[in-house]
Amino acid sequence: MIERNRLSALKLAWAASALLAAAFAHAESYPSKPIRMVIPYTPGGSIDTVGRLVADQLQRQLGQPIVIENTPGASGLVGAMNVKKAKADGYTLLFNASSQTYLPLVVAKKTYDAQRDFTPVGQIGYVPLIVAVNNDVPARTMGEFVQLAKAHPGKYTWATSGLGTTSHLSEEMVNRALGLQMQIVAYKGAVPQLTDVIGGHVSAAISPMPGVAPFVHGGRLRPLAVTSKVRVASMPDVPTLSEAGMPGFELLSWYGIWGPADLPAAITDRLNSEIAKAVEAPSLKARFAELSFVPTKSSPAQFRQLIADDLTKIGKAVKEAGIRIDF
Repeated sequence: MIERNRLSALKLAWAASALLAAAFAHAESYPSKPIRMVIPYTPGGSIDTVGRLVADQLQRQLGQPIVIENTPGASGLVGAMNVKKAKADGYTLLFNASSQTYLPLVVAKKTYDAQRDFTPVGQIGYVPLIVAVNNDVPARTMGEFVQLAKAHPGKYTWATSGLGTTSHLSEEMVNRALGLQMQIVAYKGAVPQLTDVIGGHVSAAISPMPGVAPFVHGGRLRPLAVTSKVRVASMPDVPTLSEAGMPGFELLSWYGIWGPADLPAAITDRLNSEIAKAVEAPSLKARFAELSFVPTKSSPAQFRQLIADDLTKIGKAVKEAGIRIDF
């Protein structure tokens, strides 16, 4: 009996060693074909802009094409679910923002578990959002805009890039903190969101800087505030929301890369290492600076912890504000 148990233990050990060797061999040859990177929003927005920059640098480093697949719909849910269902082999990745974590907090129906259903590969960086209004809105400051909105209930409206996004949560929090009753109109991404603000169909938006900044610098939108704790170097005259009536407020949009659940550790670590190199590439850092995007490096474990911390912090804010959406 003892001999039989030893034999069984040896067989199990051999099988485990074989599996481990196969996993390392797979990681050694990874990637051996093009990688599909899903961006769950329309082309041209902040997430798409940063995602394409990162993908371009990563494919140079990895020696394989990274094919961008824009899959908008249901505030990023459609693209996220596509990745959730994909094979965990490193050839389908998700490039998304912090809304990947926030969406399940606000959707009435069960969507996905932000911690269990995906493998956090690495954080890319973060960026503040801008409160911007149509040029015909007769307000030059956040204080003036608040007075207008209160004086004319129902006249002024917000556009958001999608329900459950950082844009949406920012607008909900501003409404609640400043006593506004501005309706929030949802779009399938930042491009249609900002296009309708520029066109005057919606009054204002709070949206990440990479998408808004070109319109602000081009004089097509008027900035009233930023959502970071300190002013942004590229717009030093634009106050923070903390200065403009919401003391201590800060909400940043951070970006990262995920894989399906159970992505092999060897592949996760390889991708994480390449991401760390990519965000330090001089050409990419220069473009990030133009977009006021702050690159960061994190291990998969650190990225996982960021997600857990945000679930607690933002979950509390969502519960207090009573934010709930249904698709």
